[in-house]
Amino acid sequence: MNKMDRMKELVETILIHNRNYYELDNPTISDKEYDKLYDELVDLENELKVVLPNSPTQRVGGDVLDKFVKKKHEVRLYSMGKVRSFDELSAFFDDMKKFVKKPSYAVEYKFDGLTIVTEYNNGKFVCATTRGNGEIGEDVSLQVKTIKSVPLTIPFKGRLILQGEGMMTNSSFKRYNKTAEEPLKNPRNGVAGAIRNLDPKETAKRQLDYFCYAVLLCEGKNFETQEQMHEFIKENGFKTGDFFEVVDTQAEVESLINKIDKEKNDLDVMIDGVVIKLNQVGPREDIGYTNKFPKWARAYKFEAQEISTMLLDVLWQVGRTGKVSPIAVLEPVELAGATISRATLNNIEDIRKKNVFKNSRVFIRRSNEVIPEVLGLSEKYENSTEIKEPEFCPCCGSKLVKKGPLVFCKNHNGCKEQIVARLTHFVDREAFNIEGLSQKTIIQFYDDLNLRHYSDFYKLTKQELIGLEKFKDKKAQNVIDAIEKSKNIDLARFIFGLGISEVGIKTAKDLVKRFDSLEKLKTATFEEILQVEDVGEIIAQNIVDYFADADNLDEIERLLKAGVVPIVENTKISDKLEGLTFVLTGTLEHFTRQQMTNIIEENGGKTASSVSKNTSFVIAGAEAGSKLDKAKKLGVSILTESEFLSKFVDN
Repeated sequence: MNKMDRMKELVETILIHNRNYYELDNPTISDKEYDKLYDELVDLENELKVVLPNSPTQRVGGDVLDKFVKKKHEVRLYSMGKVRSFDELSAFFDDMKKFVKKPSYAVEYKFDGLTIVTEYNNGKFVCATTRGNGEIGEDVSLQVKTIKSVPLTIPFKGRLILQGEGMMTNSSFKRYNKTAEEPLKNPRNGVAGAIRNLDPKETAKRQLDYFCYAVLLCEGKNFETQEQMHEFIKENGFKTGDFFEVVDTQAEVESLINKIDKEKNDLDVMIDGVVIKLNQVGPREDIGYTNKFPKWARAYKFEAQEISTMLLDVLWQVGRTGKVSPIAVLEPVELAGATISRATLNNIEDIRKKNVFKNSRVFIRRSNEVIPEVLGLSEKYENSTEIKEPEFCPCCGSKLVKKGPLVFCKNHNGCKEQIVARLTHFVDREAFNIEGLSQKTIIQFYDDLNLRHYSDFYKLTKQELIGLEKFKDKKAQNVIDAIEKSKNIDLARFIFGLGISEVGIKTAKDLVKRFDSLEKLKTATFEEILQVEDVGEIIAQNIVDYFADADNLDEIERLLKAGVVPIVENTKISDKLEGLTFVLTGTLEHFTRQQMTNIIEENGGKTASSVSKNTSFVIAGAEAGSKLDKAKKLGVSILTESEFLSKFVDN
């Protein structure tokens, strides 16, 4: 295929995807795949010096839907010129210096939602319009009026036109999907479908938000800077996304980009980059626009965390509690710096809600180092087949038991995958911390030494280990020493190591605070366990059921007879922080997070992972992020590391 034919093919392909994305709210490829096609088209246009009349590079957004009343924008809307590296960004800074002697730059989130223009007159809401093609949009006033963060009256009495982003927060998205007959693929899809729904009642169900970032027209008022514009927007009661910084240099912009990139997955809104605007408004008209975007602004796009790939098969995996969970086998694909070939599918109901099939194309998402998740169907084909829940355990063949949307293998003492998973959990660093025992080694012990129970570790001899493949004298001795060392163990780690369903290390520590001995916990009632902080009915019942099982009690007794001694360490040295809850954020100067947590707990205080109205203090280190912002918003007291130590510990 010659280059001109390839250009024509790209134009047609991208136009189809534009219609799916902008008009039908049903994207069939990820942003990353779309950007790859679009960038290839731009490169060909630059190389051949040809732009086809219908090229999507000349358009903003998509066509206006016939079902809505069309409305012409009084001020034309533009897209944003995008860059993906600091090298590309350098050219932007060089250009700005040609127009402004000492430029400054406003840095904001690049929201991943739906552009909405809102209009006010005499302090009252008039109408709302989608971006459409940048010149003509859709009147969605009734839908937007259901968004509680869109004020219906504002202090400013002149005529005002604003641009912002309709958003579905991650918390609203999760809440909606819990009860939705057809779950949403992602929050962006959720807001687009809600705004373009003809029934405002359906829009209201999704509990949307509106974040405003630009003044398009303001009668009788001029702004000298983006910063003034931002303050004006806030003064009139609009949300702005809790992040806005003005800096003077490229290095400062890059530092902010790196900071936001690290924090983006902790935000309650989806962002896919950072917008950098020339802060000075006056020179913008001289700098001008292309036919698609302003030359005085750029959007720095983060590495895509969502992509589509083929779902080839589903494996059903048995966990330590007997739960049998589906794992998606994917056509390997690069995503967020890693090659992805597996992803989670929670259960059969999740599979049906997401409407995914074997041999179908699906969307997957990866956040930080979390295991990727299948989000939903991209495309279904003729050879796509239904994913069926197994009737029998894929490991031992036992009949599976259904419990709500989950299935369990009840052959706890005869199912190899279950046993190996339990033993692997038992030796984990946060449990009994027996070094040198990987899952592969435990499988070897299972096969060659008939190791089945936790207590079997304490029966192993050096001579037995030396007889195994890849076990020589030193390695065998190290394992025996590690097993011996594990006998004296903190009670919380002992409880965690038992593998009680849904009891993590934090819950184990909370249980020890309430029941300061193993005997007290074993005999605790459901009601007593329910009084432990953050323990709900399901976890409480799991604990009661575990200690009501004779096999479990026998195994605990065997551990104790083998010399295991659960110890309740009284590390508390004072009550000076009693009743206080602290949240740690940023990089501390003198202590690690764990060391600071220990200091707080030793003095009777508690730590929490997120900021709320119940937080007493936030301890903020360098590069503190969204938690610090939320603390300021809620009026929570903020301390530096030194201030905390001076106020509570050193005196």
